Amino acid sequence: MISKELDFAIRDIADFPKPGIIFKDITPILKDAKLCTAVIDEFVKQLEGIEIDVVAGIESRGFLFGLMLANRLQIPFVPIRKKGKLPFTTVEEPCELEYGSAILELHEDAIIPGQRVLIHDDLLATGGTVSAATRLVQKLDGVVAGYAFVISLDFLNANDKLKQVSQNIISLVSYK
Repeated sequence: MISKELDFAIRDIADFPKPGIIFKDITPILKDAKLCTAVIDEFVKQLEGIEIDVVAGIESRGFLFGLMLANRLQIPFVPIRKKGKLPFTTVEEPCELEYGSAILELHEDAIIPGQRVLIHDDLLATGGTVSAATRLVQKLDGVVAGYAFVISLDFLNANDKLKQVSQNIISLVSYK
């Protein structure tokens, strides 16, 4: 089962980026091409039956598998980035992060009204970033079709917040 393979590959880094935090490092997964392919295969399998028009990946680790997933599904990929990183006209949304705050942006033409969007990131923690991404999609009149994460820190209860928008929440590895 892929969750066991991923759990074995994910590296815990204590006290990063600040004391008391255990960072879940996915970079060892990226060194294994077969495991990366298995990640995309598993996302595709779990997304079967869900209509998706666009994958939106959250900066920066959401770009890694998000672009591969969009490519496999043969649909567009759009990046959600921190303020000042996108070159065209944007919409923006503030977000509370686990260790601070930021402003996320999305190109104003990234989503056509009514498009069904899968929001992807590597990790779901408190849900602040993905909630801001959700609001960005909604500002452009997109419909959040679901969420896909490599890792979910379930003990932080962010799934409850996301279920108010979509019941389609995929996490390949969950930590209780």
